[in-house]
Amino acid sequence: MAIASPLVPTFSASFCRTCTEFPSPFNRITSIFSRAHRAKPHPLTRRLALSARLNSSKSSDAGGSVSPDNGDLQYELFHGFSPQRCRRGYPVFVTLPVDSVGPLGAVRRPKAMVQSFKALAAAGVEGVVMEVWWGLVERDRPILYNWEGYLEIVFLARRCGLKVRAVLAFHQCGAGPEDTHWIPLPLWVLEEIDKDPDLVYSDRLGRRNVEYLSLGCDILPVLRGRSPLQAYADFMRNFRDTFRPFLGVVITGIQVGMGPAGELRYPSCPTQKLTWAWRSRELGEFQCYDKYMLASLNACAREIGMPEWGNGGPIGAANLMQDPELTEFFRSDDGSWNTSYGTFFLEWYSGMLLLHGERICREAETIFRGTEASTSVKLAGMHWHYRTKSHPSELTAGYYNTSTRDGYLPIARMLAKYGFTLCCSGFDLQDQEERKMNPVSSSEGLLRQLLSAARVCDIPLEGETSAASLDNESLQQVVRMSKYYSYGLEKPSFSFNFVRMDKNMFEFHNWVHFTRFVRQMSDGNAFRAKLEVDAMPDTRRSPTCLSDVKKFGMASAYC
Repeated sequence: MAIASPLVPTFSASFCRTCTEFPSPFNRITSIFSRAHRAKPHPLTRRLALSARLNSSKSSDAGGSVSPDNGDLQYELFHGFSPQRCRRGYPVFVTLPVDSVGPLGAVRRPKAMVQSFKALAAAGVEGVVMEVWWGLVERDRPILYNWEGYLEIVFLARRCGLKVRAVLAFHQCGAGPEDTHWIPLPLWVLEEIDKDPDLVYSDRLGRRNVEYLSLGCDILPVLRGRSPLQAYADFMRNFRDTFRPFLGVVITGIQVGMGPAGELRYPSCPTQKLTWAWRSRELGEFQCYDKYMLASLNACAREIGMPEWGNGGPIGAANLMQDPELTEFFRSDDGSWNTSYGTFFLEWYSGMLLLHGERICREAETIFRGTEASTSVKLAGMHWHYRTKSHPSELTAGYYNTSTRDGYLPIARMLAKYGFTLCCSGFDLQDQEERKMNPVSSSEGLLRQLLSAARVCDIPLEGETSAASLDNESLQQVVRMSKYYSYGLEKPSFSFNFVRMDKNMFEFHNWVHFTRFVRQMSDGNAFRAKLEVDAMPDTRRSPTCLSDVKKFGMASAYC
């Protein structure tokens, strides 16, 4: 096995080879995929049976399921469109479950996944979002990749007439081994972290965060002779070479992970806490205390003749009550965020994040150039202090966005420079509900600012839900915010990712809401998807009362 020796970059503290081995089953999978790629697309003209119980011999109190015909009461979903359908509206994608591919790289429950894919295609969904985990693909050894499970998902999606968006996830999933969805960084990377804990971020209290490698060592050969940037680039290059027959045809988009949760940000607030951080009003912690970040900060401070500013993050930037007005740094009127020192630190901190994003964008643009697959970057929605002057939760995440400064426009300009799409979540959130718990939060205000930055820089937009909310009000909020972005644009480039597919999606009432939402987002004339009762005896007709609908609702077989 010949491995090209990576170039060793030179280190500057100042801010101002590809070889693949596969296990033996892969060769068989590859040959199947090669033949499948040459074969004609399989037309989706079959009826999809939506059974009234889970795909098992046991009855379900929760409702029905998507499964092959198992003899129960059936709803049949008729569809008569081609897999290569054209749209005039906004295409909708659905993110797959985190555990779609198991720890050993194999697809989990492939038969159930096929049935779920058929249901999504019949509802008019454009495609699925597939998270490709660094910790699974390059798990055991550097430059030893196992794409088998992800190849199978792409093949199944193609069979069902669905497109695929791949999310290249260079971060950890879950809170730890006790988490059922835990996917750590590659094992060999964790070994290097054990040797040098400064490879990951640290806050003022010395707490390490192993969700993502510190951007302070981006260009240093700290991963067995390669830098993190080189490791990301090698991963992307091997992905391109392995999936080349599908790029631009089945795989139409590639989102490049750039931080915790795949977002371009610092882990100022641990990902597992983000779901309720807006309620507790987490200020977050500046992540600048590993030796690599401190070296850069110190060099910048000395460069401007203020070496005392380079010893660490701001003093007085934390408060146990999570009230910015009780902190020396974040308080509105005389906080040090609005002083020359605050400006220096926040420009350095946010500038390092922007530099990290630009480095990866440059690599990704070169690698995927000519593949006809779009590339995107996701930004976080740290909205729980948006109505304050200093926006502390955004500042600690690396977004220098305050009441007097637009921190997202520079990021949007960088994405436009490299032809990237902006992805942002929170389309389902409503200020009216959030302010009952947190009066200084404004998810809608932050999202409108991000959408405006995308419009100003003329870059495409991908929207996302913040959670798997299938109530009608949340879905209608998505439609409203989507119209905000597209209003007045002659040819808006917008698509939407619903996060994520689970058994609740396929329950009867949720499925009705979801399919109606897809019709609203897409052009209603571009596809036909409706629930009808097949020509069957009266005893097998669909339930007509609400209690029967609840009893015979649909639930996903993929759960």
